[in-house]
Amino acid sequence: MNAPATVAALGAPGLLAGYELAGARLIPAWSEEEVQAAFEQLPADTAVVILTADAAAALTGRLDDPAAPLTVTLPA
Repeated sequence: MNAPATVAALGAPGLLAGYELAGARLIPAWSEEEVQAAFEQLPADTAVVILTADAAAALTGRLDDPAAPLTVTLPA
Protein backbone atom coordinates (compact mmCIF):
# COMPACT_ATOMS: atom_id res chain seq x y z
CA MET A 1 0.00 0.00 0.00
CA ASN A 2 1.29 3.44 -0.94
CA ALA A 3 1.62 6.20 1.61
CA PRO A 4 -0.96 9.00 1.21
CA ALA A 5 0.06 11.97 -0.90
CA THR A 6 0.83 15.27 0.75
CA VAL A 7 -1.12 18.49 0.35
CA ALA A 8 0.99 21.61 0.91
CA ALA A 9 -0.04 25.23 1.41
CA LEU A 10 2.66 27.67 0.25
CA GLY A 11 2.75 31.42 0.85
CA ALA A 12 1.89 33.92 3.56
CA PRO A 13 0.95 31.88 6.63
CA GLY A 14 -1.77 34.27 7.76
CA LEU A 15 -3.74 33.42 4.61
CA LEU A 16 -3.13 29.68 4.84
CA ALA A 17 -3.49 28.83 8.53
CA GLY A 18 -6.90 27.25 8.07
CA TYR A 19 -5.50 24.77 5.54
CA GLU A 20 -2.97 23.59 8.11
CA LEU A 21 -5.87 22.82 10.46
CA ALA A 22 -7.35 20.69 7.67
CA GLY A 23 -4.15 18.67 7.37
CA ALA A 24 -2.14 20.52 4.72
CA ARG A 25 1.56 21.02 5.35
CA LEU A 26 2.05 24.77 5.81
CA ILE A 27 5.15 26.14 4.09
CA PRO A 28 5.54 29.80 5.02
CA ALA A 29 7.17 32.02 2.40
CA TRP A 30 6.97 35.76 1.97
CA SER A 31 9.41 36.79 -0.76
CA GLU A 32 9.60 35.59 -4.34
CA GLU A 33 12.92 33.90 -3.57
CA GLU A 34 11.48 32.09 -0.54
CA VAL A 35 8.52 30.86 -2.58
CA GLN A 36 10.74 29.58 -5.38
CA ALA A 37 13.11 27.83 -2.96
CA ALA A 38 10.24 26.23 -1.06
CA PHE A 39 8.62 25.00 -4.29
CA GLU A 40 11.93 23.43 -5.34
CA GLN A 41 12.18 21.60 -2.00
CA LEU A 42 8.67 20.14 -1.87
CA PRO A 43 8.68 16.51 -0.75
CA ALA A 44 8.42 14.02 -3.61
CA ASP A 45 5.05 12.80 -2.32
CA THR A 46 3.43 16.26 -2.68
CA ALA A 47 0.39 15.90 -4.94
CA VAL A 48 -1.37 19.26 -4.46
CA VAL A 49 -0.04 22.70 -3.58
CA ILE A 50 -2.38 25.47 -2.44
CA LEU A 51 -0.83 28.83 -3.32
CA THR A 52 -1.59 32.38 -2.30
CA ALA A 53 -1.94 34.77 -5.26
CA ASP A 54 1.50 36.25 -4.53
CA ALA A 55 3.10 32.81 -4.36
CA ALA A 56 1.53 31.83 -7.67
CA ALA A 57 2.85 35.02 -9.26
CA ALA A 58 6.35 34.17 -8.00
CA LEU A 59 6.11 30.79 -9.74
CA THR A 60 4.92 32.06 -13.13
CA GLY A 61 6.14 29.75 -15.86
CA ARG A 62 7.03 26.94 -13.47
CA LEU A 63 3.49 25.73 -12.82
CA ASP A 64 3.03 24.51 -16.40
CA ASP A 65 5.57 21.71 -15.93
CA PRO A 66 3.68 18.40 -16.24
CA ALA A 67 5.97 16.91 -13.59
CA ALA A 68 5.00 19.59 -11.05
CA PRO A 69 2.29 18.89 -8.48
CA LEU A 70 -1.25 20.07 -9.14
CA THR A 71 -1.60 23.66 -7.94
CA VAL A 72 -4.60 25.63 -6.74
CA THR A 73 -4.36 29.40 -6.46
CA LEU A 74 -6.46 31.24 -3.91
CA PRO A 75 -8.23 34.37 -5.12
CA ALA A 76 -6.47 37.62 -4.33
